[in-house]
Order: sequence, then structure tokens, then C-alpha cells
Amino acid sequence: MSFTSFSRGSDPAPGSVPLTKVTVPALSEMKRQGKPISALTAYDYATARLVDECGIDLLLVGDSLAMVVLGQENTLAVTVDEMLHHTRAVRRAVRRALVVADMPFGSYHGPIQDGLANAVRFVKEAGAEAVKVEGPRFELVRELTHAQIPVIGHLGLTPQSVHRMGGYRVQARTADGVRELRDDALALARAGAGAVVLEGIPREAAATITSELPVPTIGIGAGPDCDGQILVFHDLVNLTFAPPAKFVRRYGDAAAAMRTAIEHYREDVEHRAFPSDEESYHLPAPARRILRAGAAEEEDADAVVNRDALPDWGETGQS
Repeated sequence: MSFTSFSRGSDPAPGSVPLTKVTVPALSEMKRQGKPISALTAYDYATARLVDECGIDLLLVGDSLAMVVLGQENTLAVTVDEMLHHTRAVRRAVRRALVVADMPFGSYHGPIQDGLANAVRFVKEAGAEAVKVEGPRFELVRELTHAQIPVIGHLGLTPQSVHRMGGYRVQARTADGVRELRDDALALARAGAGAVVLEGIPREAAATITSELPVPTIGIGAGPDCDGQILVFHDLVNLTFAPPAKFVRRYGDAAAAMRTAIEHYREDVEHRAFPSDEESYHLPAPARRILRAGAAEEEDADAVVNRDALPDWGETGQS
């Protein structure tokens, strides 16, 4: 249990980016103006608050939490309830960024009405401002848009299709593949998608699609020509405990900083250097005096008892 107090997300940190709420239409306006869109994943209150206060435009509560938070082998095992839980935590922290929730594997792969019902839960129960779905699911995107739920598409390397793809492999590596991907992206935009994530495709393919698509593209492993970029937060700060993918740039080493802090704490505890007297709570002076007086009386009483008892014990001849 901690006595530390955390202020709510409604209290901005000093020096934080001024509040101008990001929406799905705002992303399109950023594309029109040529302003790059910054995006990161987030899975909890503290991380989301930091990311939001640093001015990131879009926070994705990614199903990647299955791997980087829950320790799963891939993204397939995470459930709707787990995603809802983390989306709620992120939403409580965010004031400016657009909060997007990943629809996990199995939550939209059956009847469209089931996918719609699950998407409604993310908006209604968790406060998501948009949902993300993988693959060319045009009818689902159309239904979600009709239900007033903003949708972000996701094409290229789609992690929920890892078994079909035979691993995490770069997609659209031929001219025909690029044309098919472009057609799918255009169809998603026509169906109502507010943006499309392009993952794990050649730079040239992403540049072609970005130039033709009326809505923003957000790249991850797709080169610098997309309208925006997204990374997994844990990749950004070296908390994945694995070699990074080619497209990952590590901007910090949180693992090293945290290890140093934890080891220092352990050493201080072992050497009784923590907590110090200054880090301890104290009784008021009158209470301390009473406590000391009581302790002294108890010591005197113990001394009398011991003096009386020891001779009797010795006289018994017992050992």
C-alpha cells in the first residue's frame, strides 16, 4: 500500500502542451496541412499521462499489451475484458490525445453485429474515442461508422494474422501486392475509416498509398513518408527484453534506469540505510516522553522480578 497521492488527469503538469483536443477529423486536417501525426501505445494511467502531457496526438491502447505487459507470446491471447480494463486506465489520464482502443483477436471476426457490440463496449464502458480493426473488413467498418463509432484501419503486417502469414513478415513486396494493399486502403477509407495504420511494408508502397489515400496513414515499419508514425511505448524506452525490430529507434533506456534504482533500493534496505530517520514518522514530543517513562518503569519492574526469581531458580538445583 502506498500513501503517495496522484492528482487526476484534469490537472496538467507545469510546462505541458496546451490543451487542444485531438479528434478523428483533426487527424484529417493535420494530413491536409502536412503536419505529421505522432502516436504511441499506452496501457496504464501513469504512462498515458506522460505521453499525453508530452503532446503525442494519438494514444493506442494496443493489443500488444498481451506481449509487453502480460508476457504472452503474441497478441492473440488478450481478451476483450483485459483490453477494456487497460483502456479505462488510459482514458482517465488523457486530456488532449485521441484515445484509440485495439479490438482484440476474436472480438470482430464473427458476425458483424458481434463486432459492433464489442466496439460499443469500448466506447461506452471504457471511454475509447475510436477503435482499431485489422484487415480489409469493409462491411464492419461501414457498420461501425454508421453507429457513430470512429474507426482506424490497419493493413500490411497485421499481427493478429501471424499464423496465416507464417510469422511477422514484411508484406506487399511486389507490384501486385502494393496495388492490392492500395485498393484495400481506399476501400477502408470509402467505408468510413478515419485513418489507416500501415505496418511492415516497403517505404515505396507506403508512400504510394499515402499519396492516394484521402485519410491519414500512420506508419510502423513503413518508412518516413506516411502522414504519421506510431511505436510501441515499451520499444521506445527499452522495456521489451528482446532485440528491437529494424524500424524501432530506442529513445531511452528505462530498463537500465529502473534496474539501477531497484538495486540501489535493495542495497539500502540490506544495509539499513533506508528508511532514514527523516523518512520516518514520529510521535509528538509529549507522547514520546510518556512512552519513555513507561518503558523505564517496565525496566525497573523487570529488574526486580529477575533479582527475586534467579535465586529461587538456582536453589532448586535444576539446570
